[in-house]
Amino acid sequence: MPPATRKLAESEEVDVRLYSIIYDCINEVQLALEGMLTPDIKEEITSGIEVRAIFKISKLGTIAGCMVQSGKITRNDKVRVLRDGFEIFKGTLASLKRIKDDVREVDSGYECGIALNGFNDLEVGDIIEGYKTTEVKRKLS
Repeated sequence: MPPATRKLAESEEVDVRLYSIIYDCINEVQLALEGMLTPDIKEEITSGIEVRAIFKISKLGTIAGCMVQSGKITRNDKVRVLRDGFEIFKGTLASLKRIKDDVREVDSGYECGIALNGFNDLEVGDIIEGYKTTEVKRKLS
């Protein structure tokens, strides 16, 4: 490359690369474009929980007495509340209890007590779904 061209590229802050094999150039451009793509967010449902009783506690709010019907609910799962098949709340757990103990997870077939962050309008028959989200890197086809 002529010195004048190199000097102009440096002053304009243009990245100049030299390749002896065209495939290296194509691969590098493709990788750069893939890096600019926003990742896809994939949701995985980890548990299905039925609300069977509601307990109103003055200092804590509403506690839902629940039965884990499928999967396993963990303390750090995100949750959504479904009523009549429609999502009415999406958020996180404030507490997860088994009998009177705070627990990290509750398996299918067991009862538990659940309090949600910022939501106290639970009703008997509501379904709470626990889910996790993961980012999937997108590729150019």
